[in-house]
Amino acid sequence: MQEKIIGILGGMGPEATAALFQKIIKTTPAKKDQDHLRIIIDSNPKIPERTSAILGKGKSPLKQLQETLRNLERAGAEIIAIPCNTAHYYYNELQASANVPIINMISETAVYINQNFPNIKKIGLLATAGTVKSEIYQKASIGAEVITPDGCEQEIIMNAIYGEQGVKAGFTQEKPRNAILEVAKALIKRGAEAIIVGCTEISLVLSQGDLPVPLIDSLQVLVAAVIREGSKVD
Repeated sequence: MQEKIIGILGGMGPEATAALFQKIIKTTPAKKDQDHLRIIIDSNPKIPERTSAILGKGKSPLKQLQETLRNLERAGAEIIAIPCNTAHYYYNELQASANVPIINMISETAVYINQNFPNIKKIGLLATAGTVKSEIYQKASIGAEVITPDGCEQEIIMNAIYGEQGVKAGFTQEKPRNAILEVAKALIKRGAEAIIVGCTEISLVLSQGDLPVPLIDSLQVLVAAVIREGSKVD
């Protein structure tokens, strides 16, 4: 009777992968080393950019996602977590090629919203252009209407994530944070009663209490799912 071995298919980006691991450690109810889950991490930043592929401007990451998945399976992973919202565009293909379950962060976030905020009518989405275009959150059976930034606002988000002083370049303080908060406040003005943090890079710069409405952090939802599924014993 053993807990499941968790595999983290990471590197998209590396800091978000590290944040997931750190959050799992901090959230697990452990009193000693042996109380923690066994976790195998393959942080592969060489996986092609997901948003570029979805927008038709770059190479598909699917092959390298599948190869990294197989690495984790060979290493002994029994459950896979992927700390990248946009990569979940390829979830069905990845799960079909996998021999172990893959936690669906998007579905988990939808369930969390429906259970904890059943009465909200509109919820804002902060995410990459790839996630927004793919409509993976809009298709996730969320009870509320999902509203997204307009074109100019989405450019602000993309620059905050990918720009020279963006989160992926290692900047997690004032400039990208303030830009993302500006767009979040615009969504609230348009009726959003909560905000989905639908990009793990954005999870690095926003915290609960930064806005007058609840933040639904997909990365934290994934943490809870990893601990729940990893703690199950056969």
